[in-house]
Amino acid sequence: MPRFPTDVTWAAARAIIAGALALLAVLGPPAGGTAVAQTRVKDLVTFDGVRRNQLVGYGLVVGLNGTGDRLINAPFTEQSLKGMMERLGINTRGETLRTRNVAAVMVTASLPPFPRQGTAVDVAVSALGDATSLLGGTLVVTPLLGADGEAYAVAQGPLSVGGFSAGGAAATVTKGVPTTARIANGAIVERELKFALNDIGAVRMALRNPDFTTANRIADAVNGRLGAGNARVVDLTTVDVRIGGAYTGNVSRLIGEIEQLHVRPDAIARVVVDERSGTIVIGDDVRVSRVAITQGNLTVRVVETPQVSQPQPFSNGQTVVVPRTDIQVQEGNGRQFVTVGGNVSLQQLVNGLNALGVGPRDMVAILQAIKAAGALHADLEII
Repeated sequence: MPRFPTDVTWAAARAIIAGALALLAVLGPPAGGTAVAQTRVKDLVTFDGVRRNQLVGYGLVVGLNGTGDRLINAPFTEQSLKGMMERLGINTRGETLRTRNVAAVMVTASLPPFPRQGTAVDVAVSALGDATSLLGGTLVVTPLLGADGEAYAVAQGPLSVGGFSAGGAAATVTKGVPTTARIANGAIVERELKFALNDIGAVRMALRNPDFTTANRIADAVNGRLGAGNARVVDLTTVDVRIGGAYTGNVSRLIGEIEQLHVRPDAIARVVVDERSGTIVIGDDVRVSRVAITQGNLTVRVVETPQVSQPQPFSNGQTVVVPRTDIQVQEGNGRQFVTVGGNVSLQQLVNGLNALGVGPRDMVAILQAIKAAGALHADLEII
């Protein structure tokens, strides 16, 4: 019988055993004898009030090497350029501008939660007119507006372009998209969003993937940490947590502890099909009742071989083109029925579908037929 080392007391042994039992209680028993993947609550929900806000602005990029807007084709660029020059004390009224070094752009940014004055955020810049490249340009001062029309940040700085375009009279080489760019830390926050986190009466969590089972598991995990009755499920998207006790006036600590709780998310069985690219994604909980499938190929080939008919020498005739069409119809070898489905795992289901020996686009038709037969127990989503 194994013995504890002499330097370990019974009190220490009991502490080790209690710690192991507490760890098992937190992790929970494995389902079906297998390890269960658990996810942090932080990765499953968003907290009410803790969110990003979108900003947008209109500005000018200068310093382009002849790759900017043609002012004759982009009158808004010319108007903006004249307005900027006049604000700087340069009179351009009645003048016709012909520069190709300026481009009108849209500037977008994402304002992080609880921004403070002076916080720097990244901005994205996209050409509006017929500029061919923003390489080497500099964005001049551009206010960034929120949905309420107020300016919350100001952007300016040199652009970082990930693509380029070069060419001559006969050929052009383009890599990436040279008419879009980014400015790292290119905007400075000037106005703060007024939101007092410690003044709210309850923490509201919104599930990124709404599901009743996941919402109840999150509520159970929170109640297990804070005590029964502190969390309740409002609907399949929302879980409310009451603020009280030591967390009154310290909501950030409560949110931090909730974020680190681990639960096992659940989701509806779904098959997602992208017909444009032939991509198929099958969820882990997808099940197919036992069905027998066969798939045949029908190929129709049309070959045009026009021939030229010429008259005999010195005859009163003319040369004509005689159309000749060759149509070939080929039906693929009839495959035997393949049995797919039953109470099987995802890997076994994929192996059964692969046994059909068809491509992704034919697999789309097969999945639609299985769904029509009532044997596919999942949502079939075609995008």
